[in-house]
Amino acid sequence: MTAMHFGFYQTKCSINFSSSSSSQYLHITLSMDDKKHFPLAFKLMVVLFSLLHCVCFSSAVSGSSGGKKGQWQLLMNNTGVVGMHMALTHHGTVILFDQTGAGRSRYGLRRRYNGTRCRSTQHDLTDWSCYAHSVEYDIRLNKVRPLRLDTDPWCSSGSFLSNGTLLQIGGYGRGSRRIRYFRSCENGRCDWRQSKTLLSHDRWYASSQILPEKDRAIVVGGRQAFSYEFVPKLHSNRGSFDLPFLHQTLNRNEGGNNLYPFLHLSSDGNLFIFANRDSILFNYRQNRVVKNFPRIPGAGSRNYPSSGSSVILPLDHTNRFRKVEVMVCGGAASGAHQAAEQGRFLKGLSSCGRMVISGNTHKWNMENMPRPCLLNDMLVLPTGDILIINGARRGSAGWNNAADPSLQPYLYKPKKMLGRRFSVLKSTKIARMYHSSAILIPDGRVLVAGSNPNNKYTFRNVRYPTELRLQAFVPAYMDRQYHNTRPGNVSIHYASGTYGGSVRYGKRFSVRFRLGRKPSKTVEFSAYAPPFTTHSISMNQRMLKLRCRSMVRGEGGWINATLEAPPSPNVAPSGYYMLTVVNGGIPSTSQWIRFIHA
Repeated sequence: MTAMHFGFYQTKCSINFSSSSSSQYLHITLSMDDKKHFPLAFKLMVVLFSLLHCVCFSSAVSGSSGGKKGQWQLLMNNTGVVGMHMALTHHGTVILFDQTGAGRSRYGLRRRYNGTRCRSTQHDLTDWSCYAHSVEYDIRLNKVRPLRLDTDPWCSSGSFLSNGTLLQIGGYGRGSRRIRYFRSCENGRCDWRQSKTLLSHDRWYASSQILPEKDRAIVVGGRQAFSYEFVPKLHSNRGSFDLPFLHQTLNRNEGGNNLYPFLHLSSDGNLFIFANRDSILFNYRQNRVVKNFPRIPGAGSRNYPSSGSSVILPLDHTNRFRKVEVMVCGGAASGAHQAAEQGRFLKGLSSCGRMVISGNTHKWNMENMPRPCLLNDMLVLPTGDILIINGARRGSAGWNNAADPSLQPYLYKPKKMLGRRFSVLKSTKIARMYHSSAILIPDGRVLVAGSNPNNKYTFRNVRYPTELRLQAFVPAYMDRQYHNTRPGNVSIHYASGTYGGSVRYGKRFSVRFRLGRKPSKTVEFSAYAPPFTTHSISMNQRMLKLRCRSMVRGEGGWINATLEAPPSPNVAPSGYYMLTVVNGGIPSTSQWIRFIHA
């Protein structure tokens, strides 16, 4: 890789960095339905530095929110379908879908997918195939277009393959053993494709995790499915594998409480599985439990229908990505599911537990959120902080089984002292209950969609109507006061001989960006695997703090940093990641990068 020559001097990543930053920042105004949004560009103020310092370490940076609580934007009044499931593609679009069994959505079709015309007859007005149940949302255009679904993906799972294709698994009824693919494109003509290959078992409320082996996912659990299997299969004559752990964690009288188990890939290549209150480290190659972890303290349950949430905290190059820590937050009280079906809504859990799953010492370290929460989403922000958003404070998952919406998101800063990690953010006015979801997008905002605790599209005479409005939560780091701190004009440059704009494990690549006036103490680089989100789970979500080898400062505030890709697919399964430059706690707009096998 050749250095960029424009009157620079070079430093290594062991010197303090006191540069400042500036960027152009795309601000999207509020819009209704398909009205246009108007980007507002801010001019860059650039100063030359007499001294360049470079610290490329990856410990979390103190937040620069100044006590701000963020903002909410209403992007669309009607997405057409409930955002029960959501996934971000590397082409800047978001896939949303719900269940075909919900009947009439709010996106009517002129023709069925088989070509026959949808008319104003009583039959066609109630025929689900005359309505879209999946859409693709274009972030830039703020518009949706309908997508085809042949079978019901209700309560399914998903993972991204190395080429950016969404592998979508299971569902309900005829869809429970189906495998679907969505490969995004730039011309807006791509659509769902259903495989002829079937799963070995029904996978309704199952979880999936992409594995280090190229383009293979593991699917775990599901209703009445106490097993796991691989997609694609390991051997043509071997379908699923029994997993006794799922039998052991079942609460039959409480709807399971081990459905949608939490899955996290450890950097040693083993799989962390959490169900109900218990967890194991599992060697899926040998079908063997490596470790039984301590039970998380406290009563209640964490998995569906108790529906708390979980993340794997950012993996850091400073310990060679070897320290692996998981976090579980929220859930429902013991007996909450039965009580909710009788019209009594028990207070949810306010506790969170953190546990290091690597090494030899394992203990849950407990702390409390500001208030109880279930049906909540947990997202890792570019800063490494955790956003807890959506959900309710009482009840459980299921049709009209929850009450008291959790309107205020919580921000959790893992590096702060115990007792100072949680803060309460700005409240929304829209209840996001059962069947809502949230995802992080490249500009740093969080899209929030869905909520339908009713078994059909229902807009009147219910406590919590079907919700089709699309919002964005705008974290405080996007506030205008940080425009002169935000890294701008980020671009990725690959060494000669790279394959298709991708980076192989352990290889170096460079990132060019621009900084302005305000000083910052640290610059760090994160790579984020976008998740498939549904039912309070962000499957495959992963953040890495990458190693910076050197930084070069040129004229006009331009910086060229040499970074090192993750060392192996155990640390970062191959595929597309969002690369972000974070300057003093203020992130840039993310750019897509792809890590691949040699």
